[in-house]
Amino acid sequence: MSALLHAELLKLRTTRTFAVVVGTATALSLLLVGLGAALGAETNAHALFTNNAITYIIVLLGAIAMSGEWRHRTITGSVLAAPDRTRLLAAKAVAYLVAGVILALLVSITTMAVGTAILHARHETALNLGQLADVLWRNLAVAAVLGPLGVAVGALVRNQVVTVVGLIALAAVIEPAISAVAPAVGRFGPLSGTPGGVLGGPDAHGLLAPGFALGAMVLWTGVLFIAAAWRLRSRDLV
Repeated sequence: MSALLHAELLKLRTTRTFAVVVGTATALSLLLVGLGAALGAETNAHALFTNNAITYIIVLLGAIAMSGEWRHRTITGSVLAAPDRTRLLAAKAVAYLVAGVILALLVSITTMAVGTAILHARHETALNLGQLADVLWRNLAVAAVLGPLGVAVGALVRNQVVTVVGLIALAAVIEPAISAVAPAVGRFGPLSGTPGGVLGGPDAHGLLAPGFALGAMVLWTGVLFIAAAWRLRSRDLV
């Protein structure tokens, strides 16, 4: 398992897609936080520092990586190198869990530093160290679960375009629409509802409590992983 994980981490670090996505997410996160703090559009500093692009881009990163095995026809070689398909899927899921945590940590610390400096310069209320730590664990927890969830979805759907478009539609359109019509149902959604409960902070209303929301996220990921592992083991690779 350690050799598989090492191989997946090496593959992750050396792919151009990873570098492009990371750079885009970091720039977008800094832009959102910088504008929010500078223009005074965000009065809730807790929400300001959880409003970064990296947490939701991580799920796309995992999905793109897994579905890319079929798009680039490398899945056969991967399985020949690692015949235990469940272990292969698990190694990729763990690799994107690690990547998600590292990326979320780097982006969160950077945006917190920039945002706090701007708030202080504007003589506005900023978060203290304890409050920043509270925001940080929420960002890291969501990132840790969304990476493997993206991998599982990519293994289930396999078509990269359908996977990416479907995830974006689910997060940006379908889940918000369900939440607007049936909030009690929408708060259990895998990409908006439950992550919102974890990230929401003390002022969140109508969402699951952070602990329950995180548990629901883990459950979603576990169910999707089991389904993806079953399909990978029992169906043809093409």
